Amino acid sequence: MSINYVKILKENLCGVLATRNNTGVSTRAFQFLFANGNKVYFGTSNDKPVYDQLTEIPEASFCSHAKDYSSVLSIDGPVTFVEDKELKERALNEYPAIKEIYKSSDNELFKIFYMDVKRVQTYDFVNGAHHYTI
Repeated sequence: MSINYVKILKENLCGVLATRNNTGVSTRAFQFLFANGNKVYFGTSNDKPVYDQLTEIPEASFCSHAKDYSSVLSIDGPVTFVEDKELKERALNEYPAIKEIYKSSDNELFKIFYMDVKRVQTYDFVNGAHHYTI
């Protein structure tokens, strides 16, 4: 059985990104940007703790849910930062709020990373929990 987790992410952009650091697990609100195959893209600033955590321990989990909380999606896998001007331009063009923050793809603070999705978990009230290995 397979799952179209990208479709679910596109319908529910916002969620919680979990990372690890030397003292435990950290979570914060985050936004899905787009995907290419099993690569799910996000953006952040290199002056935030999340950047330090992901460069030190490059693994993460992202959890998103339907607006009424009736279904939940969790993806996890290794994380890789990429210096790709086209990906930055895409993020800036598709999300005006990100453009408002960073202004330009040349902004050295703006970083793009992707999660290479290895595991997917879903839950909904009708079907219960399901686990998928990608």
